[in-house]
Amino acid sequence: MSNEDTTPRAVVPANVSEPDRIAFGLTFRQLAIIGGPTLAGFGTYRTYGPLLPPAAWIAAGIIVFAVAVVLAIGRRDGLPLNVWLKHGFTMSHSPRTLTPGQPRASSVAAMAGKPSIPAPLRSPVTSISPPGVLTSEGTAKVLIACGTTNIHLRTGGEQGALLDGFGRFLNSLTGPAQLLVAAQRHDLSVYAQATADFAPRLPHPALQTAADDYAGFLLDLDAERDPLRRQVLAVVTGEHAADAAVRALSGLGVEAAALDGPAVAAALAGAVDPFNPPAPGPRAVPGAPITVRSTP
Repeated sequence: MSNEDTTPRAVVPANVSEPDRIAFGLTFRQLAIIGGPTLAGFGTYRTYGPLLPPAAWIAAGIIVFAVAVVLAIGRRDGLPLNVWLKHGFTMSHSPRTLTPGQPRASSVAAMAGKPSIPAPLRSPVTSISPPGVLTSEGTAKVLIACGTTNIHLRTGGEQGALLDGFGRFLNSLTGPAQLLVAAQRHDLSVYAQATADFAPRLPHPALQTAADDYAGFLLDLDAERDPLRRQVLAVVTGEHAADAAVRALSGLGVEAAALDGPAVAAALAGAVDPFNPPAPGPRAVPGAPITVRSTP
């Protein structure tokens, strides 16, 4: 048996950051939220039970228990419901100020006790050249679009070689670098339109019908669901470091290519406003005159 087959492997679960389950599949926080009102209600019933009929106590207990279960198990916007409600309560009782700090004494708004209005947000990127070199904080940087590779399907030796190669790539960097992994909405209507346009050129009517059905499926999927795509960008410092980074990543079996000016502008626009994807087509580099107007 080779050493590659005997290499020890450790599997890290995806829910490693989740709290431990104490009892009945519930965490300590959930048990406290449910058990606290339950014990308090039982103590109240033992003390003041004769004051109300049993039906009233049962109805009140069901309502309190249901509210406690919803608070303990429910989630909203990726947060436990009790934490979400706590943030909402804190926000509703916070002062309505635009920015922290003292208002400017020289303005009329300061005399009225109003805070100063913040200035527009300025991007640290000062320029983008047509080849794709952006200047940020006086330093030239290059964005590299990267693919991914599945390391779980490799043998132990191959995994070790990939990790060693990635370590050599990190050690070869001569300046600051950043790896960005983001999920963006994927527009499937383009693929549906391309499939529908190619369907009449298929040699058999059954294939044409299947292509039309597939195009309709893509449109329904795009309308009813929220398809996402993963974007991986590597930002390296220096114009000459981009070529070395592309070669190093390609040696790991990862597709990598440096972005040009319009692609860099589109990537920055998507990072600033990820919920509104950029308009299709090339984008003008900041500072370049626009001489053609596209018509819908």
